Amino acid sequence: MANVVVVGAQWGDEGKGKIVDWLSVEADVVVRFQGGHNAGHTLVIDGVTYKLSLLPSGIVRPGKLSVIGNGVVVDPHHLVKEIAGLRKQGVEVSRDNLRVAENAPLILSVHRDLDALRENTAAAGTKIGTTMRGIGPAYEDKVGRRAIRVMDLADFSTLDAKIARLLTHHNALRRGFGLDEIKPQMIRDELAAVAEEVLTYVDRTWSLLEDLRRAGKRILFEGAQGALLDIDHGTYPYVTSSNTVAANAATGSGLGPKAAQYVLGIAKAYTTRVGEGPFPCELNDATGQLIGEKGHEFGTVTGRPRRCGWFDAVLVRQTVKTSGIDGIALTKLDVLDGFKEIKVCTAYRLDGETIDYLPAAQAAQARVEPIYEVIEGWPGTTQGARSWAQLPAAAVKYVRRIEELIGAPVSLLSTSPERADTILVHNPFQD
Repeated sequence: MANVVVVGAQWGDEGKGKIVDWLSVEADVVVRFQGGHNAGHTLVIDGVTYKLSLLPSGIVRPGKLSVIGNGVVVDPHHLVKEIAGLRKQGVEVSRDNLRVAENAPLILSVHRDLDALRENTAAAGTKIGTTMRGIGPAYEDKVGRRAIRVMDLADFSTLDAKIARLLTHHNALRRGFGLDEIKPQMIRDELAAVAEEVLTYVDRTWSLLEDLRRAGKRILFEGAQGALLDIDHGTYPYVTSSNTVAANAATGSGLGPKAAQYVLGIAKAYTTRVGEGPFPCELNDATGQLIGEKGHEFGTVTGRPRRCGWFDAVLVRQTVKTSGIDGIALTKLDVLDGFKEIKVCTAYRLDGETIDYLPAAQAAQARVEPIYEVIEGWPGTTQGARSWAQLPAAAVKYVRRIEELIGAPVSLLSTSPERADTILVHNPFQD
């Protein structure tokens, strides 16, 4: 049995929540290994919609253990709020099915403040498009060795020195922005308000996961955002503040490089992006608007409309390599129903030269032009299909062409938000 890493192969919003939920039936453990509550996963189960940001998608499935790993930055107030929201929907959340890494860094109000200040005061054309939830500043404090971590909630006698170190940095920044300084007692009170409930779930998760692995339990690693938002391999600087590629499943969980044996990338049958940054295949026309309307393309976390465009095989081919993707789960194929013709980007043109990769330089990324291949559309419907035989022939041809262009097979095909509307080609857990 293989342990599986699920990562987004585009700029996020690819439908990872549904796919992780679909796979969680065979998993024993679901692990979040990076990001924070800037991620948004929507699950539709038996007609009930669940919106998750911080909790692993497996939390809505009975009998599954969900783990928030050390690579995640945890907003403790949001964690408590999200748990309360799920309980109102009838989902049980307890120590029996949720554990939080003791060494995960915390997101505090000072992080949210700094995130918003930077974004709101950025000069025109330099905004990153952050969710302003404090993710980036929290990761900065982690790397700067001044973070307050989950384990610190268990020992308030040591907190004063840690808060003082944190505020030495943040108050200097606040003075630079012309804001009042934060008093240490404010941070102390902020943490005291949620410490007891958060500590209910705290564990030495790296050790727990190793024990579960050795016991033969099947572990599913759930990535947030997408590989093109990776701090190293994404469209820098328009990226998130963590490594979103599959390799971080090892670091962000503490299990090491042999943690998983199969990497499943999630990609939409077209391309979307939220926020700023390059988007070679973006459609600023009626077609792009139609794709957005049919696909209900609004951010789960922010509610912002997503930018839409044709499938970019150059980008997905690149993320197949940087994440070591073994197979693709292709989602939202049904959104393309009814188009007479569909375009796929197969290469770029940069300053008169044809290239098959996205350049690293920001200026070059902004200049690349897509080279399209036109593929025949289909008049029928793929929505709700659960077997290849139910798909129009032209839709099957489109999927096969994508496989050729990205250099990876389609392991799963999703044809609606409903969990059951999925065509299984290859079970990643059976690798």
